[in-house]
Amino acid sequence: MEPQAKKMRPKKLTVDDIKSGCITLYGENNEETQLCMIQEELRQGIDMIQSYNKSVTFYGSARFPEDHPEYKRARSIAYRIAKELDYTVLSGGGPGIMEAANRGAFEAGGRSVGLTITLPHEQNTNKYVTDVIPFYFFFARKISMSYTTEVCLFFAGGFGTFDEFFEMLTLKQTGKIGDVPLILVGTEFWNPMQKVIDDMLLDKFKTVSKEDMNLYIITDDEEKILDIIKNSKMRNGKDAFQ
Repeated sequence: MEPQAKKMRPKKLTVDDIKSGCITLYGENNEETQLCMIQEELRQGIDMIQSYNKSVTFYGSARFPEDHPEYKRARSIAYRIAKELDYTVLSGGGPGIMEAANRGAFEAGGRSVGLTITLPHEQNTNKYVTDVIPFYFFFARKISMSYTTEVCLFFAGGFGTFDEFFEMLTLKQTGKIGDVPLILVGTEFWNPMQKVIDDMLLDKFKTVSKEDMNLYIITDDEEKILDIIKNSKMRNGKDAFQ
C-alpha cells in the first residue's frame, strides 16, 4: 500500500465495517472477500498494537470469577505492570483472566487493551478495557496479540491457553519471534505439565531437547515476573515471524 493510502485509512474499523468494505470490493461469498477481511484485520490489529509502544500480553481461562485466586493474582500483576513499569496490558478482552488483567491495568490508570473476538455465542467485552481491537478470525487475533508484545504471561487455563502457549513456544523454538519471555504463572497448575514434558517428551520419547526447557519459565514469584518484564527488550514487530 502506498504511504498516502495508509495515511488516509480509517481508524478503528469494526468487524462489520471490514466485512462490508471487502464485500463491496469483491462481492459476497468470494474467496477474495475472505482474504481481504483477513488482511484488513491483521493490518488494523498490528497497526493499533504498535501504537501502544511496550506491552505485556495476558493469557488464561475465561471461567474464573473475581474471587478466584488466579483472577486476583492476574489483577495484582497487571496493576503493577501498568503502575510501576508503564507497560500496556493486552488481553482477549473477555471475562476471567482477561478481565483480571484489564482490570488491574485500568485501576492503575494504565493502558488496558482488549483484542476481542466475534463468537457464535457472543463473548462480552469486559468493562475495564480502555481500547478495543475487534477480530472475526482467531488466527488474526493470535498473530496481532503476539506480534509486538515484549512479554507473554500464561495463567491457568484450558485448551485455548495451552494452544496459545505451545504455539508461542514453537515459534520461539524455531526462531520466528525472537527471545520473547514466556512466563507460566503458577507452579500448582504448570508443574504437572512440566512433569509430563520431562517424563514423556524429554526422557522417554526424546521429542524435545534439554535446551528447550530454557525457552520458558514457571514461577509464583511476582517480583521475578516484574524484573523479567522490566529487562525485556523492545520488539516493535521487528523480530516477529522472521
